[in-house]
Amino acid sequence: MSPPLAPPGWSRWLVPPAALSVHLSIGQAYAWSVFKPPLESALGLSGTQSALPFQLGIVMLGLSAAFGGTLVERNGPRWAMTVALICFSSGFLLSALGAATEQYWLIVLGYGFVGGIGLGIGYISPVSTLIKWFPDRPGMATGIAIMGFGGGALIASPWSAQMLESFGSDSSGIALAFLVHGLSYAVFMTLGVLLVRVPRADQGARGGVESAATAAGARQAPTGPQVSAKQAIRTPQFWCLWVVLCMNVTAGIGILEKAAPMITDFFANTSTTVSASAAAGFVALLSAANMAGRIGWSSTSDLIGRKNIYRVYLGAGALMYGLIALAGDSSKPLFILCALVILSFYGGGFATIPAYLKDLFGTYQVGAIHGRLLTAWSTAGVLGPLIVNWIADRQEEAGKSGSSLYTLSLFIMIGLLAVGFVANELVRPVHPRHHVPVPASKEKEAADVQRQQSA
Repeated sequence: MSPPLAPPGWSRWLVPPAALSVHLSIGQAYAWSVFKPPLESALGLSGTQSALPFQLGIVMLGLSAAFGGTLVERNGPRWAMTVALICFSSGFLLSALGAATEQYWLIVLGYGFVGGIGLGIGYISPVSTLIKWFPDRPGMATGIAIMGFGGGALIASPWSAQMLESFGSDSSGIALAFLVHGLSYAVFMTLGVLLVRVPRADQGARGGVESAATAAGARQAPTGPQVSAKQAIRTPQFWCLWVVLCMNVTAGIGILEKAAPMITDFFANTSTTVSASAAAGFVALLSAANMAGRIGWSSTSDLIGRKNIYRVYLGAGALMYGLIALAGDSSKPLFILCALVILSFYGGGFATIPAYLKDLFGTYQVGAIHGRLLTAWSTAGVLGPLIVNWIADRQEEAGKSGSSLYTLSLFIMIGLLAVGFVANELVRPVHPRHHVPVPASKEKEAADVQRQQSA
């Protein structure tokens, strides 16, 4: 499937909606907790078992992004979005079959393995294309798309809950909900497949792009450092950013995965206890902060620089964790505010990292490099919940309750963010020996385009 070239007059502002249609769909992954209690009741699963499809999905997201990144770069965004559509929707259909027949392994295979491949390929599918269309504002462009992944749960959570209420929370009702998800997301993601375009090499400002600077940056041969994916993983910069992303995600996902029980436990021994409905509202607030941070903080990075914005994520994030650990149970507004800031940094870190990679490694194979870096997400997806849940279980066994269940894990998160802060400080420009030489033919082609535009 050849990449679809933009016709003359095509507006680059049509590309972010194409990316959003995919990311809003695969962002359903953050709403998996809606299905946990019904599955546990209908199939007799433990909490650990009901979490397995989600955990496997996150692991497959990172692995498929890493191994499929080069294919995405080679075959283009339409191919990648099509693969994501097929895998993600098929995962729901397999899960529907598993729920209908009460075969739990089919749900794990469908949602976790097959659907997880769709998550990874879909997540990285628009990144390189957006950066090429918006070389002047790469942070904003990727933030718009990746915002959809954070906001997908805001749509999927109430929608899934309503379906389970209407269809029933037994195995047949869960199967029907999975079926509706699979078919609906297939239709919605198809819009992105049909709408996405890549910039033409010969399309200048007269071809429909808003400014000559943008057109030249998006369509001429790449300028500045250009590093292949193979070379990128051999640089210290790549591994520094791997540590940065892993630490930031571990800190955020530790709260996100345990949000409702955490706020309930924190204030269980106080006069201001938290009800189940209020805890659910807190989860929705965190999803909104996650989504807002993806566009807000990534756009800010275009103004103050990627390194500076990660200093904010990691430094201020550690401060927020410290406030929760030391005074979180004394003030509910303080706890909520700190958690919202942490989750905005969590989302912002995801949205900013593609632009950080573009700054360091260029646009040559930035999608493939981004895919390899997302293995940090796979690691963090296991590490963050493991730290918070394991320590909370051990503290409960020791007879502790309330905020004491989480104090140790919160201080561990502060330490991890400090490690990420140091790794960010170690990032330097990539040494020229890793750069890909621009062929003479490409240089000539770029010069010809410049002459045509100035004629």
